[in-house]
Formats: sequence, structure tokens, C-alpha cells
Amino acid sequence: MLTTSARLLRLLSLLQSRPDWTGSELAERLEVGLRTVRRDIDRLRELGYPVEAARGVAGGYRLGTGAALPPLLLDDEEAVTVAISLRMAATGSVTGLEESALRALAKLQQVLPSRLRHRVSAFQTTVPLTPTTGVDPDLLTDIAAACRDHRRIRLRYKGRAGTSRREVEPYRLVHTPNRWYLLAWDTGKQDWRTFRVDRITAPLGPPGARFTPRPLPQDDPAAYVTHSISSAPYTYRARILFHAPIEQVAPHTSPASGHLTPADTQTCVLEAGSNSLHEIAIYVATKGFDFEVLDPPDLIPVLKEVSTRLSKAAQTSHPTPTHSGPPPPNPQSPT
Repeated sequence: MLTTSARLLRLLSLLQSRPDWTGSELAERLEVGLRTVRRDIDRLRELGYPVEAARGVAGGYRLGTGAALPPLLLDDEEAVTVAISLRMAATGSVTGLEESALRALAKLQQVLPSRLRHRVSAFQTTVPLTPTTGVDPDLLTDIAAACRDHRRIRLRYKGRAGTSRREVEPYRLVHTPNRWYLLAWDTGKQDWRTFRVDRITAPLGPPGARFTPRPLPQDDPAAYVTHSISSAPYTYRARILFHAPIEQVAPHTSPASGHLTPADTQTCVLEAGSNSLHEIAIYVATKGFDFEVLDPPDLIPVLKEVSTRLSKAAQTSHPTPTHSGPPPPNPQSPT
């Protein structure tokens, strides 16, 4: 006969497997009496599981919905399916779910038996789930686990000045429309740093010692990361006033390429950086909105140069016309 704890888990699994059970069916499956079934149902309720009872001669039970999500029991097939689905969501296959999917995946992989981890890895090998940005899902999961457990990690990072080794206290993974970023405290620099995850080759060894979390540099980590990557140390910084509401300009502006703020209800200001004034000129000109240059003044002659070049190209270009009908007759051919 099953112990009380094992029997409770078995009872919970049965209740989650289908909507309704009679007391007699549960008693038969658990090989106990109806009185024991009722006691076990009461224990599940004490643990927070909303088990509903139906009136009647036979009596019945179902697992209802509660105010809080209780623990769920998954069999092997369900666990593998959930892990694979979370991996796919974490790579951006469903917009807006990347970060929450990654946190859930980190929790699930912590408790997955090795035999199930191998099945998930085998599926990934056969059907690659790597994000378009080239980030290894295993690397994301490892970093997410270190963030959750507040453990230091050592990593090799490819920056502008070359590859360096860093020891960091990881706090948050943030997904922008194009990339994953890690917000961390760099123990060597003694300052907050934002790392592009696709530039992290691999953690150097297992997670290190636990650390005491510091107050974040901003209440909203995602907003902080977005501002950090849009205000990176570029050669040129520009401030552009768009004559359009921020609600219209925002869908055409990636958070990673510029910081957008409202000036009033009808205008907004874009702060962007680049190592080329020509890149900034093309970037703002293709937004489709009227604008003014607030800074730097050197951008204005570049805009004039680009405007002149585009105008000249429009006047001198002679595209070959396309014909939807039959080709015109050859004047040299006999009629």
C-alpha cells in the first residue's frame, strides 16, 4: 500500500488527469476506502488545492480553479513538451513572452531528471531552437539560473576592445526586439554593465559564490538596459525633434537604436548615437515624419548632402518600364 505522501501525490495526479472523478473510482485506483479518500481530499485542500465536491449518491470530485496557482504534477511526456515549448518561446517565437518563458524554463530544468534533460537536448539537436540573434538557449538558461540564485559567474566577453574576462553578479536578462542583454554588476569595474548575450562565448566554469543583491540602478531594469544600449559611447550623438506624436513614431523606432521621449502631445525627441553622421541622417530621414535637428549642428550639412544626392538620383535615373501586355512589334521584322 502507498504511504500517505505517495498516495496524496497519486491522488493529485488523478485529479489533474481528467475533469471529474467519483469517490468510488478514486478509492479503487488508490486501493483505499472512501473514508481515506475524503481525508486525503481534505489534506489537499489544506495544501491549497481547490478540490470541489459534488453532491449525490456516488459523490464526485474535481480540481477547481483557485486564487493562487498550486504546484502541478507532470508526467515525463508533459514535462518534455513544456520544456521544449518554453525553449521555443524564449527564442522569440512568441513576441513578448521571451523573459517570462526563460524564467519558467530555468525553474523547470532545475528539477528535470537527467533522462528528461537528455530528451530535450536530443530534440534541440534534431530541430535547432537557436534564436535568430545566435544565442544558445542553454547559455540563456544557465545565466537565468544564476540570476535567480544570486550566484556570480565568470564569462568571456567580446567587446569593442577585444575579448576580455569578466566576473559579474548577474541580475536580469532583458530581451529587446533584436537581442538578449544581461544586466549585471561588474566586480572588476565596480559598476553596472550591460552585456550583449550573443557576445558572451560561455561562462567560465559553474556558477560561483552567492552574492547579496544590490539595489538596482533603476526600478525598471528593462528601461535601464534600453537606455544604456541606446546611449552607448558613440562618436556622434544626435537629438532629433519629430513633428509627430510619440505614439506614431515609436512603432518605427527600435528601443535599441534610440531613446524616444515626448516633447508635447504633437512632437517627440529622439536621442540616438552612431559612429557615422551619414547613418544618423539616413536613419531619421526614412522614418517618414517631418523633423528638425536639435543637435549636433554638424548633422545639418550632412542632411543637405544626402538630400542633394537623392534628388539628383531621382532626376537622372531612368528605370526600364515594365509591360503587362505583349511586347511591341520589331520594326525590322516582316509584317
